[in-house]
Amino acid sequence: MAAHRTYLSQICPPLDKRVEVAKQRERSLSRMVVTYISTGIVFMLLPGTFLGVWNLIWISRRQASNSVSPAWIQAHGQAQVFGWIGTFILGIGFYSIPKMRRAQPFAMWKAWACWAMWTAGVAMRWISAVYSLQWRSLLPISASLELLSFAIFLSAVSSHRPARNGEINPKFERWILVVIAGMLGLVAVLITNLVGSITISLHGSSPAFGTGFDQRFLVLMAWGFMVPFVWGFSARWLSTFVGLRAVGERGLMAMLSLNTTGILLAMFGLIRIAVLLFLAASVMSLLVIRVAFPAVQPAKVQGIHGSFPYFVRSAYGWLIVAAVLGVWGAFAQHSDGIWGASRHALTVGFVSMMVFAIGQRILPAFSGMRLLYSRKLMATSLFLLTIGCFLRVTGEVAAYQGIAQSAWRWLPISAVIELTAVTAFAANLIVTLLSAPPSRLVQIRP
Repeated sequence: MAAHRTYLSQICPPLDKRVEVAKQRERSLSRMVVTYISTGIVFMLLPGTFLGVWNLIWISRRQASNSVSPAWIQAHGQAQVFGWIGTFILGIGFYSIPKMRRAQPFAMWKAWACWAMWTAGVAMRWISAVYSLQWRSLLPISASLELLSFAIFLSAVSSHRPARNGEINPKFERWILVVIAGMLGLVAVLITNLVGSITISLHGSSPAFGTGFDQRFLVLMAWGFMVPFVWGFSARWLSTFVGLRAVGERGLMAMLSLNTTGILLAMFGLIRIAVLLFLAASVMSLLVIRVAFPAVQPAKVQGIHGSFPYFVRSAYGWLIVAAVLGVWGAFAQHSDGIWGASRHALTVGFVSMMVFAIGQRILPAFSGMRLLYSRKLMATSLFLLTIGCFLRVTGEVAAYQGIAQSAWRWLPISAVIELTAVTAFAANLIVTLLSAPPSRLVQIRP
C-alpha cells in the first residue's frame, strides 16, 4: 500500500507542490519579460530615436534628404524595428502565445538564449553601420544571430498543444493564424536581411543596402512583419480592452490574403498594384477588427488612462493615412517625401501608437501583475506622439515635395516632440518595472 502511494505521488504530485511550481514558473516568465522590455526600451531611446532625431535635424539643416548617410538611416530603422518592436514582440510572445494556445511549457533557457543572441545581433548591426567597424564581417554575423535567435523563439512557442476532451487535431484560432503570418513575415525579413548583408559584405562599398533592395526590404518589414503582428494581437485583445464586437473571422482571413498578395506583388516590382491592395486591406481591417464601429460594452481602462480607446482607434486612422500616402507615392513622379511620410505614418502613427497604448495596458500585468506607474504620463506620451507624428508626416510631404519651404523648420520640432513622447513612455514603464509588485492587486487579466 505504501509503495502504491509512493508511485501515485510520483506520477501525480501533490496540489501544493504543483501550485508552487506554477508560481515559480510565473516568476521566471515575469523576470524574462522585464528583461526583454528593458532591452527594447534601451534600443528605442538611444540607437533608435536619438539617432533618428539627429538624422532629421541634419537633414533639415541641409534641406536635403540625401545629406545623411544611408547607413545611418538604415541603422536607425533597424534599431527601431528589430531592437525595439522586435524585442517587445519576442518577450510578449514568449509569455503569452504558449498560454493562449495552452501549449506545454517551454524550457526557459530558450528565452534567455534568444534574448542574448537577438540583443547581440541588433547591437552589432547598429555599431557596424554607424561606426563602419569591421562591417564586412559583423553585418553577416549580426544577421545570422538574429535569424538563429528567432528560430529558437519559434521552437519554443510552437510547442505541442495537448489534446483536450478527445480532440485529435485542435484548430488554431484565426487571430493566431494572423500572428503566424507575421512570424513568417519576420522570417522572410530576417532571411532577406542575411542575404543582403552577405551581398554588401562581399561586393558593397558601405554598410548600407542599395536603394532598390532597401525599398523592397522596407515593404516586407512594414507590411509583411509589423502590420500582421499588430492585426493579430488586435484581433485577440481589442474586443476585450476596447469593448468592441467580436472580430469577423472570415474577413480576417480575406484581409490577410489581400495584404499577402500585395507583398508578393511588391517583391516583383508591381508596386502600384501592391499599394492598392495594402489600402484595401487597411480599410478592411477597420471593419473586420470593428475599430470603425461603436463599442458594445465599456472599455476596460482599470489602471490606465481613460483615453486609451481613442488612441487605439487613432492608430488605425494612421494606418489608413499610411496606405493612402503609399498610393500617392506610387503614382507620383517625385515622391521621396511622400514615401517617407507614408513609412512614418505606418511605423510611428500605427505601430508605435499601438505599442504605446497596448504596451502600457498589458506589460505591467505580464511583469508580475504590477500596476502602471502613471496614467497621466501614459496620456502625455500618446498625445505627444500624435502631435509629433502629425508634424512629421505633414512636414515631410510639404518640405520634400517643395510645397512649403517653412516646413523644413517643422521637422526638427516634430523629432523633439516624438523624442519627448518616447522618453515619457520609457520612463513610465521603467518606473513601473522597478516598483515592487503590490501584495494585493485587483486582477487585471491581459
